[in-house]
Amino acid sequence: MVVILKNNPDEAQLQSLIHWLETKNIQVTQSLGESNHILGLIGDTSRIDMDLIGALDIVESVRRIQEPYKKANRKFHPDDTVITVKGTTIGNGELALIAGPGAVENDEQMLQIAQAVKAAGATILRGGAFIGRSSPYSFQGLGKEGLDALVKAGIATGMPVISEIMRISQLDYFKDVDIIQVGARNMKNFDLLKELGKSDKPILLKRGLSATYEELLMSAEYVMSQGNTNVILCERGIRTFETYTTNTFDISTIPVLKSLSHLPVVADPCHASGRAALVAPLAAASVAAGADGLMIEVHPDPTHALSDAKQQISPAAFADLAETLKTIRNTVKPQ
Repeated sequence: MVVILKNNPDEAQLQSLIHWLETKNIQVTQSLGESNHILGLIGDTSRIDMDLIGALDIVESVRRIQEPYKKANRKFHPDDTVITVKGTTIGNGELALIAGPGAVENDEQMLQIAQAVKAAGATILRGGAFIGRSSPYSFQGLGKEGLDALVKAGIATGMPVISEIMRISQLDYFKDVDIIQVGARNMKNFDLLKELGKSDKPILLKRGLSATYEELLMSAEYVMSQGNTNVILCERGIRTFETYTTNTFDISTIPVLKSLSHLPVVADPCHASGRAALVAPLAAASVAAGADGLMIEVHPDPTHALSDAKQQISPAAFADLAETLKTIRNTVKPQ
């Protein structure tokens, strides 16, 4: 249930209403936007009299919400959530470019890529240290050593860093990582999501291989229910009958999620396609559809990358792409 308050509600009446709701075992969250003040009621609201609340002097209107996700729901939080990490923002109308190698291979490689992508306009540095692969014989990442190299490159270039966590036991390794990524295979690892919900770090949550929009938002709800509201949603393609691409990129995810939720939405065209030649057109389509950011895999020598070689692009290609994406964003951005 959502209670929309009138402008400048009487504070004493507001606190009295909140106290009364809490005695009914209703959790109340407040969202104060530029033009409205909203109370989100979470719990069993079936016994709450809408007319009784609507009759109060401070109340403009009352609505019941049917969706099971509450904290991630735009109806509870009309204004876009903006996440800021070390001066870099995601969700503020600008385009966040998250770039770096699919896998950290060594200190030199990581620093070389970090310097190149920053010069091209990247705002966040990515790098895989713990890598889930379909084959147990494929390169699985350098683990903590890889995270250390990523963090050092981030410090050297002044960029916040992001990397993927695979399980709860790795959490201590991520103390210097600025954004924690949850991969598609872990989107329904609810124990991990709840533990990350106790963290103060932003969480980038990738859509599962066959997850619906609601399932993705419910996974975000797991994180947010524990107190961490800094969640970024990521479309990275879904599993269909098509085999030409690694996955099928669902471009409609971007406008749909932005209509259903206030959380930032980014796209990963590399994992969506699995083909370097498709990264640029899919990235351009994502920006045109309203994405708040993009995750791009960049490697100095893609053909010899230890992980996902076919979907990574060169620093030069990334620099050209970044310019194109900025032009598209300036074109479609509301004035």
